[in-house]
Amino acid sequence: MNFDLDAEHAELQRQAREFCQKEIAPKAQANDVKETFHWETVPALRRMGYFGITFPKKYGGLGLDELSLCLILEELGAADAAAALTIESHNGLCTNHIYLNGNEEQKAKYLPLLTSGEMLGGWALTEPGSGSDAGAAKTKAVFDGKQWILNGSKTFTTQGSVAGVYVVFAQTGDPDAGKKELTAFLIDKGTPGFTIGKIEHKMGIRSSDTAQLHLHDVRLAPDRMIGLKGKAFGHALKILDGGRVAISGISVGIARSALDEGLRWVAARKGDYGIVPENPGLTFAQKTLAQIAAEVDAARLLTHRAACLMDAGRPFSKEASMAKLISGDLAMRAPTDILDVIGPEGASLDCPVQRAFRDAKLYQIGEGSSQIQQLVISRMLLADKPRAEDKKKAAAPAS
Repeated sequence: MNFDLDAEHAELQRQAREFCQKEIAPKAQANDVKETFHWETVPALRRMGYFGITFPKKYGGLGLDELSLCLILEELGAADAAAALTIESHNGLCTNHIYLNGNEEQKAKYLPLLTSGEMLGGWALTEPGSGSDAGAAKTKAVFDGKQWILNGSKTFTTQGSVAGVYVVFAQTGDPDAGKKELTAFLIDKGTPGFTIGKIEHKMGIRSSDTAQLHLHDVRLAPDRMIGLKGKAFGHALKILDGGRVAISGISVGIARSALDEGLRWVAARKGDYGIVPENPGLTFAQKTLAQIAAEVDAARLLTHRAACLMDAGRPFSKEASMAKLISGDLAMRAPTDILDVIGPEGASLDCPVQRAFRDAKLYQIGEGSSQIQQLVISRMLLADKPRAEDKKKAAAPAS
């Protein structure tokens, strides 16, 4: 088994790292402080084709595989986790939903605009009070015989105020009667009754746009429905599976960036940390750096495994959740531990590790929290094991 990247992927990784170090990283700190969407990086991201990484060239995409997406997102995550989230969510959520579930007319209209970055996409699933239970959405869509009429609110929508088109989920069943069914709709910015609400002020990923959306008697023609009526919940789960693979690449990048900064810091101060020839023992700094380095490699391998399974068309849900769980928790822990090594200087806003620390929390929560990943993994593990009573029945002699 070869764990090295092939020549094509290695070159893609090299180009992405060079690009991110030159074009993205220098702007990250200033964009974080301004707390407004990072329009400054968008032209460069467009030139690289990063708004359409995995989509076919017939729709304007780069036509690359999931492993390529993860490699690019790791580099973006290491440079600026907010810019990385824009690319990940744009590729993996709205654009991917249209690609996987839209009809050819919808694809032809929107995909070239989205893959070029001329238009940004929003994916509006989360609602106030629904948390991780997407099926509990209360936004309602009613068909009056001619049009769909939508009412409700969405929250924490990435690209919420800057997108040009949105995939919006709404109930088309009757939850009070025990019939929950989600249907997805395409809504253009500026549609009457569709308004942008509060733009969230966040602890981290501050130059990524996150906003509330409000729908008041939004009227849509039947052709604005994307996919089949009542099937959007299943579509969302499939999209989130792939998103968990991609977002794991960003988490690896965040952890790697914290490790790199810690290595630079300690290497310049070996004497201060007791890393001298006359002290052959393991110092706190050495132990911390070694542990994080090992876990970064482990998280990357899990992410690449899930990506390769996805590219091969094999089942990958459990592996995606494993990658998301481990990488998301590591993204939070790595900068935390490195800040302990750095000490008081780490509290300065000039220290890049504090930004990684603030950015990382989203990556434990977004596209399914760590607890949701544990639930998914445990259910799949138990589903693979015969129940105890089944074993007894199988062992019992035939009557």
